[in-house]
Amino acid sequence: MNKTKEIWMSGFALFALFFGAGNLILPPFLGVNSGNQWLMVVLGFIITAVFIPILGILAHAKVQGTLYDLGKKVSPWFSSLYCVLIYLIAVTIPAPRTASVTHEMAIDPFFGSSSLLTSTIYFILIFIFVINRSKIISLIGKFLTPIIVIILLAIIALALSSSPQVMNLNTYEVPFVSGILEGYQTFDAIGGVVVGAVIVISLHMRGHNSYQAKKELITKSGFIAGIGLLLIYGGLIFSGALLSSTFPEDASRTEILTGLSTQTLGTIGTSFLSVLVALACFTTGVGIVTGAADYAKGIFKDSQKAYIITAFISCVLGVLIGHFEVSFIIKVAVPALMFIYPITIILILLNVVSNKWASPLVFKGVVIATFLFSIPDFLNTLGIGDFLKPISEWIPLSSQSLGWVIPAVIIFVLLNLFQRKTNPAFTESSAS
Repeated sequence: MNKTKEIWMSGFALFALFFGAGNLILPPFLGVNSGNQWLMVVLGFIITAVFIPILGILAHAKVQGTLYDLGKKVSPWFSSLYCVLIYLIAVTIPAPRTASVTHEMAIDPFFGSSSLLTSTIYFILIFIFVINRSKIISLIGKFLTPIIVIILLAIIALALSSSPQVMNLNTYEVPFVSGILEGYQTFDAIGGVVVGAVIVISLHMRGHNSYQAKKELITKSGFIAGIGLLLIYGGLIFSGALLSSTFPEDASRTEILTGLSTQTLGTIGTSFLSVLVALACFTTGVGIVTGAADYAKGIFKDSQKAYIITAFISCVLGVLIGHFEVSFIIKVAVPALMFIYPITIILILLNVVSNKWASPLVFKGVVIATFLFSIPDFLNTLGIGDFLKPISEWIPLSSQSLGWVIPAVIIFVLLNLFQRKTNPAFTESSAS
């Protein structure tokens, strides 16, 4: 296959693997609630929903291993535990959520069938795709992504060209921070470390064995996916802000997205939106289940049986959890995200920076600091964090649920200074 064509196909596939349930329903919701402050929300949202996830892809382009390799500098047991937690969260929250969103927005309005029937058929189809592992990238990149992009661009273009409504006033206390935290709900940072591994294995299966060639292909396709996500997210948030005055104050995420498509595409918009939702959710579901199955296959010495069993169990979990309402799944996801997202972001950043700044000592120290200072945020989401309030009040950004950021940066700087003072030769050996 032509090199340029393969880069674009991989970039399109990456975009589709990222762009799932949360990516559709969250941006318009943010736009409606931020109103005249929509730009600040965009800037916050793209940090956790575009910038960090694409850095996750770049980390995989550099490491070219599995998810395990991203955390092994901390310690082997930590990396194994992290992998289990990531894949467990992935197959029990974001993957089932894709089925739930598909039912609420693409199936129920037309057929009124049970959500359990939808999730069952949905994950049977995902299982079929995942079993045909070698064809996933080409199927998604060639056929599914173009349809998703065309419908999204139509909705955004029509929203921008329609008569501007009076924007609502912003309802967020700190719009920039709200954008960052809502970006957690896309699961895109987790998506970056999961689908990045899927891309690496897919390229290997297609005969790419050169480290440099794979690095170039993954990097360029990652940038294509990132630009696509940036344009779509920004467009959807701005569209929601433009039409914010047309929605009631208590409108849900799915109601806002449905209303946005109806106002832009008319009555036929519901049909187009149904296709968009089903395709966007489906590609992400395929990526998550494939990533989990790939990891299990690697653990059990390249066992195809382990791959199939893991894919089957993931799909069964998807059926059972995916029939719950989207709002319930989003609510349940918050504690898990507050626990795993900061560590995921830090691992991505440490794997992207030069090795001379990211020794095993730095990995250990920064990850430990991130974990400790994210505990108050995690406990607060469970409603049991009051006893830590006297301590967390002294931590910068803790009131914005970002108390781990400054300590992680301080430990990163201090450990690098310490390492260069005690072992000056380390800088030269790491850089070479």
